[in-house]
Amino acid sequence: MFNNKEFSNLSDLGEFGLIDHLTSHIKLTHEQTLKGVGDDAAVINCKTSENIVITTDMLAEGVHFDLMYTPLKHLGYKAVTVNLSDVVAMNAIPAQITVSLGLSSKFTLEAVSSKSGLILSITALGYQKPEKIVYRKGAQPNDLLCVTGDLGGAYLGLQLLEREKRVFLENPNMQPDLDGYDYIVGRQLKPEARIDIIKTFDELNIQPTAMIDISDGLSSEILHLCKQSDIGIRIYEEKLPFDPTALELAEEFNLNITTCALNGGEDYELLFTINPKDYEKIKGNLDISIIGHCTESNSGAKMITPAGQEFDLVAQGWKAF
Repeated sequence: MFNNKEFSNLSDLGEFGLIDHLTSHIKLTHEQTLKGVGDDAAVINCKTSENIVITTDMLAEGVHFDLMYTPLKHLGYKAVTVNLSDVVAMNAIPAQITVSLGLSSKFTLEAVSSKSGLILSITALGYQKPEKIVYRKGAQPNDLLCVTGDLGGAYLGLQLLEREKRVFLENPNMQPDLDGYDYIVGRQLKPEARIDIIKTFDELNIQPTAMIDISDGLSSEILHLCKQSDIGIRIYEEKLPFDPTALELAEEFNLNITTCALNGGEDYELLFTINPKDYEKIKGNLDISIIGHCTESNSGAKMITPAGQEFDLVAQGWKAF
């Protein structure tokens, strides 16, 4: 993209020059977008038969990411994914985003293609028929509790990156040793929103009764479902899905893999409940695991170990304050 061998100061471009540079190659491809960048506001031709789902989230340097090991292209991708995942968690299809970017003068133009470093704020919009939108509040006792993909990998990827950062700071001649851990590192740096699962629901004619994405750890999300749906939940430790690489890395770090899943966060998988009558529709799906079931609210949120021991689930993952 750049042929020059020297770096360009943002101050030379100014705010509007930077905006022009970042947006000059944007091509509108979505049929609902009538006007994108270049005016006071975007213009969208909304589908009248569907509801609009809107979410926004912000990532701040030094809080949500470390530029020591986070490539900017991955950071941008993740900032979008975080928001798309929230749209997907409503059983809606993501369609549009707007982007806000906060920069300090330490960045060069080349680095951009607040803690006053970098701040990214994304707003995402999605669409879905009113009767298909899923909230956190619809779960009922006896519903099955399901999760997509695998858990704990993003947290372990973060631990690996932090370890290699410490090694580098002690000895800058040491190169990061990430061989064999591409999947785990990718879970942290380049997560994917599970848009594919929304399509699976449609194909299998499944309507989840409640749903949430796993951003702050499995325990935290389960407790959200319990509160909003006024239910209790039982999960079974042996049913939790883990990637073999995550299991290996957890052992290397002397970490309990279940604790990583319960409290780690940033997996951006979907946690949802379904009516038991839909069991036959999902039982053969290798990307969906049934990890428990819903109970009456007075029974609380519990995890059952393979030995039959019961533990209360406690939200020990990410806390904003």
